Amino acid sequence: MVIDSLKNAQQYVALNPLFAQAFEFLTTRDLHALEPGKHPIDGDNIWANIMHAPLKDTDTARMEAHDRYIDIQVVIHGKETHGWIARKDCKHPQGEIDPVKDVLFFDDKATTFVTLYDGEFAIFFPEDGHQPMIGEGEIRKCVVKVKA
Repeated sequence: MVIDSLKNAQQYVALNPLFAQAFEFLTTRDLHALEPGKHPIDGDNIWANIMHAPLKDTDTARMEAHDRYIDIQVVIHGKETHGWIARKDCKHPQGEIDPVKDVLFFDDKATTFVTLYDGEFAIFFPEDGHQPMIGEGEIRKCVVKVKA
């Protein structure tokens, strides 16, 4: 997991060959003006999902992990807490991974929590269990999916 501000995005482009393109999208588009929904960036390699949704409490927010994609989750407007646990420590899967949506949910609880504000992001790799959407009120966010 990585946590930082979009102002420092260039520091992370070396982590994955597709990150330069993903961060270019995040830093050159007016994220406030984009309509909710999926925005293609590079076919199945990279796309963005703009969301405006209610936040949940820690008991309702679901722990998840992905096999094929890395999440770059950016707060556009609001305040969002993310729970984290190493995926290897997730012992209670809720069934099998959904191969189409590339998501597996867990009943496990986060061991670490971090709160992000406008313009801040978290990167979750396949080895990260993460529990997004924790807080009060609503959030406007962008999740960029990057092929791992």
